[in-house]
Amino acid sequence: MKRLAFIMTALLLALMPASAQHYRDSRYYNKHTGRLDYGYNHHGYGVPYYGLRIGPSFSYVNSDDERLDGGNWQTGLNVGVVAGIPLTDTAPLYLETGLSYIEKGGKKDLANGKKMTYDLNYLEIPAVIKYKYEVDDHFSLQPFMGGYFAVGVGGKIKNFAEREAESSFDSHNFRRLDGGLRIGCGISYDMFYADLTYDIGLANICHDTFDRSRNGAVMFNFGVNF
Repeated sequence: MKRLAFIMTALLLALMPASAQHYRDSRYYNKHTGRLDYGYNHHGYGVPYYGLRIGPSFSYVNSDDERLDGGNWQTGLNVGVVAGIPLTDTAPLYLETGLSYIEKGGKKDLANGKKMTYDLNYLEIPAVIKYKYEVDDHFSLQPFMGGYFAVGVGGKIKNFAEREAESSFDSHNFRRLDGGLRIGCGISYDMFYADLTYDIGLANICHDTFDRSRNGAVMFNFGVNF
């Protein structure tokens, strides 16, 4: 966790605005007071934003291989940073990307009340198109749609019946690369943000040529935008 915290802090520093000019370009910059005011919104388009996200993930593995199938939901952590790039100066349409650490996987019940769990931990890069519908000066709805690309960085398959554990990304288990669709909707109140996100895995993460394994995940994200 210390290494993860260091990585996410470094990413935040890289994505956070580093100049006074960006400070003045913020959608929350109040020209009358000369400071950031999160109760103020000039409704300007074409201004980039940066954000922090954290929340729970609920995931599963759907596989043709009975050994790798984790049909029950597994709970994990999702934490990351995002950046929104305006696509036009005349409408609140953005390309949002970033980098996050997400814990996916699944679990299934075995005989004698035992279980098997699949931990699949990824570094994930999303790329979605987001539209910000301003309800009033403070509140907005933000539907989005796009995709994601992920690289597995760790995880264990644990068989509690046999008391055995092995790496999830061994050559006979799961592939490290993953990708798929991402859809969801966010809401914001001034600088505060929350969303519901659904990842639909399209890539086959199983090494077997004849079997298919795919990830699926639902995430609740909470955070702030700058």
